[in-house]
Amino acid sequence: MKQQTPRNDPLSTTFAALADPTRRAILARLARGEATVTELAAPFDMSLPGISKHLRVLQRAGLIEQGRQAQWRPCRLQPEPLRSVADWVGQYRRHWEESFERMDTYLRELQEAQQPAKDQEPENSREQRKGDGDGNDAR
Repeated sequence: MKQQTPRNDPLSTTFAALADPTRRAILARLARGEATVTELAAPFDMSLPGISKHLRVLQRAGLIEQGRQAQWRPCRLQPEPLRSVADWVGQYRRHWEESFERMDTYLRELQEAQQPAKDQEPENSREQRKGDGDGNDAR
């Protein structure tokens, strides 16, 4: 089976589109509802053609769709590519959660193994440690 290259790999295309902070901000705005190009451009210090380039990248990745209602061309968010990203990331999240759980278990066992050693410590050494640093040492 031939491995997909970034050109024909939808996940790579989606990640490339998400790599730019302006495009992520546009998606965040569209998550609140559809908007025109002019509305999307408003918060940015960028020309309309500059915003249009970002929108084309988002459209090629399938992240947005631009409708047509007379002269009004609203953009809207398309969730499927984001679901694919979430699914892909989810596979790795499970791996790391399991790794962290194993580490927590190991650290807890280590702590429990050291606890009896502290309980066995002679009484006079504990009292000596309490006195350290209080200024009453006979040194």
